[in-house]
Amino acid sequence: MIDTSTADAHVIGLGRYGVQTAGTLASLGLGSCVAVLLHDSTTGVGGLAHVVLPAAALSRDRSNPTRFAETAVPFLIAEMVKAGAVRGRLHARLVGGASMFTALTPAGAVQIGQRNVSACRQALDLEKIPLVAEAVGGEIGRSVWFAVESGAVTVRSVGRAPEAL
Repeated sequence: MIDTSTADAHVIGLGRYGVQTAGTLASLGLGSCVAVLLHDSTTGVGGLAHVVLPAAALSRDRSNPTRFAETAVPFLIAEMVKAGAVRGRLHARLVGGASMFTALTPAGAVQIGQRNVSACRQALDLEKIPLVAEAVGGEIGRSVWFAVESGAVTVRSVGRAPEAL
C-alpha cells in the first residue's frame, strides 16, 4: 500500500490530467467518473486522466479533451510519450464508474458510470493498451492514489479497507 494522504499528492480534478515521473497522482471522490491510469514501468512515467463523460457529444463544452473517455485516452498517451514513456510498454488501470443514483434512473437505463467504464475500455482497446486491473462499478465512490515511479495503486472507499490494485 502507498501513502494515501493528499499532502504530497498531485490531486487531479474533474476533466483534468497529470503526467509525472515521480511522486503520487490522486483522484478523490470518484463517483460515476473514471480515473484512467497509464504506466510505463520501465521509464516510471505515469499518467492519470479524470474522465467525466463517455463522449464529447454529451456536452456543449467540448474544449477539454480529458473530460471525455474517447479523447482522454489518446491525449494521455500522447502526453506520456512526450514525457518519455514508450507507447508499446503502456498498461492501464481503471477506477470509478459507480452507479451513484440508481434510485433516480428509470429501470433498464444504463447508468453514466457504466457508460464511462465501457467507453474507457473501448478507448483503451482502440489504442491497443492492455487493461491489467480495475476497481469499477457498484454503488460506492472511490478515491485512488498512484505512485508513478513504482506503479503502485491504492484504492479507498468509505467503510472499506484500502485495496492495492
